[in-house]
Amino acid sequence: MSLSHRERLQACLSNDKSLDRPPVALWRHFPMDDQHPETLAEVTLEFQRRYDFDLVKVTPASSFSIKDWGAWDVWEGNSEGTRQYTHRVIEKPVDWENLPVLSPSAHNLAAQLACLRLIRTSLPEETPLVQTIFSPLAQAKNLSGGEKLISHLRQYPEAVMKGLETIAESTRLFVEACLDCGVDGFFYAIQHAQAGLLTFAEYQAFGIPHDRVCLAEAGSGWCNLLHLHGFRVHFDLVSDPLFPGSIFQIVNWHDRETEPSLGDALNKFPGTVCGGISQKTIVLGDREEVRQEALEAITQTHGRRFILGTSCVVPVIAPQGNLTAARQIVEELA
Repeated sequence: MSLSHRERLQACLSNDKSLDRPPVALWRHFPMDDQHPETLAEVTLEFQRRYDFDLVKVTPASSFSIKDWGAWDVWEGNSEGTRQYTHRVIEKPVDWENLPVLSPSAHNLAAQLACLRLIRTSLPEETPLVQTIFSPLAQAKNLSGGEKLISHLRQYPEAVMKGLETIAESTRLFVEACLDCGVDGFFYAIQHAQAGLLTFAEYQAFGIPHDRVCLAEAGSGWCNLLHLHGFRVHFDLVSDPLFPGSIFQIVNWHDRETEPSLGDALNKFPGTVCGGISQKTIVLGDREEVRQEALEAITQTHGRRFILGTSCVVPVIAPQGNLTAARQIVEELA
């Protein structure tokens, strides 16, 4: 008998033998539609109705969490669907110390909560709902610009830490409000746990303390997904005793472009891995290439503790047929 989406994910996460097939979940940005809660809810639900994935990840523009501090951004046609920042909030080191804590009732945060309520009302209860949360360092990068953040971290660490404390507390309050909207978990995007940006020791100093604060309420979620973005990622973060890794049931990273492989990751992480299809293949490959990558990933993991997905967002230019191929391959294994 076929399991519901919720039952399938729970069986996958617990490595239960009742699992009928590997879960599958892809997600993407919806540029322009992501500027209003009603339209983002509408297109998110439409995407789910088309492909019937095993979980729905809500993917707002990254600016949703920082616009209430005064950031501006525009859509310029990026293939991943991301927007470009046209006004940064942080110019001088002292600016970090002047950020106020944001309430979930702030205009843009409240709009995202409204979007979640709209989706949860229309989405079948048996389909898990996951909200995207950007780590404090990721939000800080968008507030200041990537190079400025790294420069300030190393030259003015006390000022930046003050700002990160504010960001983390604002995020903690928002996470708590999301739980009241009926989400099943969070997609937590970490962008600075990669060797090209920070050493592991630097991430331990500047990242982990604030991750702990903003995720303090997230442990009640049963479907939390950690996303380690980028290349040469510090995958050992998942087992660092200072990092709240135990709240994450799932980890996702660019497994086709950087270590570890899916199979190796299962030896490092006690939970479930998500990935298998590269962004390049989902965009430039044909349906058979998508199928072959999916099958190879299933072979690596033996289809256990594994969710078929992409390494990051599905670019908006990806052919619909490739998404359909990813969705259909797991059905053939049922």
